[in-house]
Amino acid sequence: MTRTKTPAAKGEGWQGWDSYAAFYDWENAQTVQRRDVAFWQRLAAVADGPVLELGCGTGRITVPVGRSGAHVVGIDRSLPMLERAVRKLRRARLTRDALLVRGDIRHLPFRRMRFPLVMAPYGILQSLTREQDLVATLTSVARVMPKGGRFGIDLVPELPRWSEYEGRKTMSGRMGRGTAVSLVESVTQDRARRLTIFDQRYVTTRGGVRRNHRFSLMFRTLSIRQMSSRLDAAGFEIDVVLGDYRGGPWDARADVWVILASKR
Repeated sequence: MTRTKTPAAKGEGWQGWDSYAAFYDWENAQTVQRRDVAFWQRLAAVADGPVLELGCGTGRITVPVGRSGAHVVGIDRSLPMLERAVRKLRRARLTRDALLVRGDIRHLPFRRMRFPLVMAPYGILQSLTREQDLVATLTSVARVMPKGGRFGIDLVPELPRWSEYEGRKTMSGRMGRGTAVSLVESVTQDRARRLTIFDQRYVTTRGGVRRNHRFSLMFRTLSIRQMSSRLDAAGFEIDVVLGDYRGGPWDARADVWVILASKR
């Protein structure tokens, strides 16, 4: 299928997330849910020191990792996402055990060698749509980790196989009390740049009032081989590549691609 490139393809991967904040938890409750949470909790449990989560968003991973006893620091550039995470931490009474920072993962605002574990859950590195941004992030991560520190990276593998479509209703249900919500989505592949662009239109109805919320999200396809070479250049050595969150072996058809690497 041939399509005109959408305007979103000209932007950066961080754009759209402020608007997505209101719908992120609702959508993920129907998709990824909590299937990866225990994996990150296990990694954090054996970390000898504070844990850093890249792109912590609304606290989907931050809160349960904090509940498991780890001291976790989450960083995200989206204020609306972080505001939701703050409310979750307060409800969980974790404000002493977890810290949220608004910042750019390409330039981490932390001192050298602070974090023995850095987590990059659920494709966060794939929102770095430009090569220089990925390189800057990996360099910044290496700076804040001690020698032997562990870097966990979760990649979403199916992006290049995502079918293009336009105006498809993919989800519907209720969000909170009295609000009906549905997601009408269009997907475009920019294969030359290895990008998948999701044009989102959330339709909410509350008290008879119907509203449309539009934004776009963009993700980059990254293979295990590509990530391996970039990690090596940044000073990391891959320990293992997993094909599920239970520690199963990886192959190219696996639903999950998880890389565990150590800083040299």
